[in-house]
Amino acid sequence: MKNKFSFCSYFLFIVVSFVFCQTNISTANTSAPDTTCTSFRLFEDETPLEITLSFDLSTYLKTKSKKEYMKGRITLPLENADTMTKNINIRARGIFRNEWCYYGPMELNFKKADFGYSDLNSIKKIKLVPQCTAGNESERNILIEFLIYKMFNAMTDTSFRVRLLKINYVDSENKKKPFTQFGFFLEPVKMLTERTNSIEIESRALNQKSIFPRVMDRIAIFNYMIGNYDWAVPNQHNIKVLKPLAFDPSNLAAAVPYDFDFTGLVNASYAIPEDKITGTTNIRERIFLGVCRTKEEYMKDLSEFVEKKDDFYRIINEFPYLNTKQKKDLVLYLDEFFDQFTGKQIIVYTFLFKCIFF
Repeated sequence: MKNKFSFCSYFLFIVVSFVFCQTNISTANTSAPDTTCTSFRLFEDETPLEITLSFDLSTYLKTKSKKEYMKGRITLPLENADTMTKNINIRARGIFRNEWCYYGPMELNFKKADFGYSDLNSIKKIKLVPQCTAGNESERNILIEFLIYKMFNAMTDTSFRVRLLKINYVDSENKKKPFTQFGFFLEPVKMLTERTNSIEIESRALNQKSIFPRVMDRIAIFNYMIGNYDWAVPNQHNIKVLKPLAFDPSNLAAAVPYDFDFTGLVNASYAIPEDKITGTTNIRERIFLGVCRTKEEYMKDLSEFVEKKDDFYRIINEFPYLNTKQKKDLVLYLDEFFDQFTGKQIIVYTFLFKCIFF
């Protein structure tokens, strides 16, 4: 009798919960939806997200403080042309771009904002990558950096997702006129680790030998393809290291690259390599920084890039926010990479000659 009562109680609980959830969804247009039932689809939706950031823009641009948060408000679009505005906190972040760029990278703190959406409410802090400066060149650069993330997404789910933004900046003190620029949100590490069933690890003892070989080779070759030398596993420079929660006797980890503005594919005017470190002052000259493998291993690694070639070109050519000339430049730069695959497979011997021994 007790078991029968428990079953009935459990069944009644499920029915009530379902009805409650449906009720909240049906009234989502008039009040914030229940966080257990609704996702904003921040990183699942492919359409650009238009947001408004209102804060003391003048003071922020003068200080670009990475220590002190500044009060602000964010406005997000909802269905039926409705919007939602919440109080948040904003501060600057980054190193090079914080000093060089007029609009440095930002961190938005969502801790005290109740958005009413499960994914947004799970975010405590989120990185926003804005344009470096005003103007067409900076707009082009941020859009290409966004595409690089999408290209790496095409290779593996163990990668940072991004969401393209059209950002309306409003100075809450009315000292600057409102303006609109592109930017993108970068998936928080916590979201990435939950999605990949892993945890982030940080250690100065880590190097490329600490990473699953195929994962490490993919990153090294991808960075070579886009002309990126600004990364390293030791000290986790523009690399996050994730340890799978599932048992693995090898005790190896995965790695995820990010921050792609200093690449030949973006070709930003400020991206000038130090020749004493890289041996070149031309950001478009590719440098291979991967660990040494056999010829056969490199051939196997490169086959994945051949399979993804059409995806890379499709991501570029179907992107509506770059013009034909800009897309052609990107395709030609990638062509230089794939042309090394023909004939005597020059690229393999480049890797064998330039690789790093441990």
